[in-house]
Amino acid sequence: MNTAETNIELMKTNPEDKLTEASASEIKLALRQNTEVQSLAKSIDERDQIQILEFGKEPAEQISRFSDQILSNMRTTKVEDSGELLNQLGKIMDKFDAKDFEKEKPGLFGKLFKKGEKLVEKLFGKYQTMGQEIDKIYIEISKYQSEMVEATTTLDRMYEENYEFYISLEKYAVAGQLKSDELKANQLPQLESRAAAGDQMATMQLDTLRNAVELLDQRVYDLEMAKMVSLQTAPQIRMLQRGNTKLIGKINSAFVTTIPIFKNGLIQAMAAKRQKLVADSMSELDRRTNEMLLKNAQNISQQSTDIARLAGGPSIKIETIEQSWDIIMKGMQETKSIEDENRRLREEGTKKLEQLQDNFRKMKNQG
Repeated sequence: MNTAETNIELMKTNPEDKLTEASASEIKLALRQNTEVQSLAKSIDERDQIQILEFGKEPAEQISRFSDQILSNMRTTKVEDSGELLNQLGKIMDKFDAKDFEKEKPGLFGKLFKKGEKLVEKLFGKYQTMGQEIDKIYIEISKYQSEMVEATTTLDRMYEENYEFYISLEKYAVAGQLKSDELKANQLPQLESRAAAGDQMATMQLDTLRNAVELLDQRVYDLEMAKMVSLQTAPQIRMLQRGNTKLIGKINSAFVTTIPIFKNGLIQAMAAKRQKLVADSMSELDRRTNEMLLKNAQNISQQSTDIARLAGGPSIKIETIEQSWDIIMKGMQETKSIEDENRRLREEGTKKLEQLQDNFRKMKNQG
C-alpha cells in the first residue's frame, strides 16, 4: 500500500484529524489515477448544463440529510430523563439509615415485648417499600443502559456511513476537477485558436464551453464544501460516542452491579434483624418465666440465648450495605457530572453542525 492509499485508509479511523496539505494532495493524486474516478469524469457531458449542476448531487444531499439525522439524535437524547431517574434514586437511598440495624439500647426489647409486633412491622415495612422502589428504579436504569448501548451502536454505523459519504464526495470532486482540467487543457485552447482565426461557429462553442467550465468549477467547489461538512461531522459523532460510553460504564459499575448487591444485603440484614428481635423477645419471656420456674427456667433461657446467637449472624454485614450505599450515591454524583458535560457538548455540537449546514446552504445559494 503506497502513501496515498495509506492516507485514504487513515481517514476511516481518524477523519477528524486535520490532513496536512501534502497528504490531501497525495489523496487527490491517487484518486485521479482511480478507474472509477476517471469513469465519472468521462461521464460528464460539458454540453449538458443540468448534468453539470446535478453532478454529485446524491452524496451531497445524503450528507445534508445525515447532518439532520445527527442533530435529531442529539435533540432526542434522554439525558434529561436519566437525571430525573437519579433524583428518584437519591430520594430512595436517603431513606436508608444504618442505625436501624444497630444493636438496640437496653430495655428496648422490653418495650417491643409489651407492644407486640407494631414497631417491628413498621421497621420492616419501611425497608420492604424501599426494596420495591429500588426494583422499579433498577428496571428503568437497566432500560436506559440498553438504550445507550443501542445508541452507541447506531452512532458507530453512522460514523461508517459518514466515511463512505466523504469518500464518495471526494471522488466526485476529483472527477469534476479532472474533467475541468481536461477541458481547459484541450478543448478550450482549440476553440480559442479557431475563434481567433475568425471561425464564428467556434466563437459560439467557445462561449458555451467557457460557461460549462465555470459551472463545473463551481460544482467542484460545492462538492468540496459538502465534503468539509462530512469531515467536521466525524468528530461530532465520536464526541457523542465517548459521552455514551462514559455513561454506560458509570451506570454499569455504580448501579446495575451495585444495586442488586445492596438490595440483597438489605434483605439479609432485615432477616437477621427479625431473627434477633424474635430471639430477644423470647429471651425476655424466658427471663420472666425464670422468676417463676427458677432453675429449670434458667436452663431454658440459656438454650434460647444460644439459639439467638446462632441465628443472629447475617451473611452480609451492615458495613457491606453501607459501602454499597456509598458507591451508589457516589455513582449518582459522577453520572450527573458526566451528563451535564454531555449536555454541554451536545449543545455545542448541535450549534456547530447547524452553523456548518447554514454556511453550506449559503454558499450553494451564492453559487
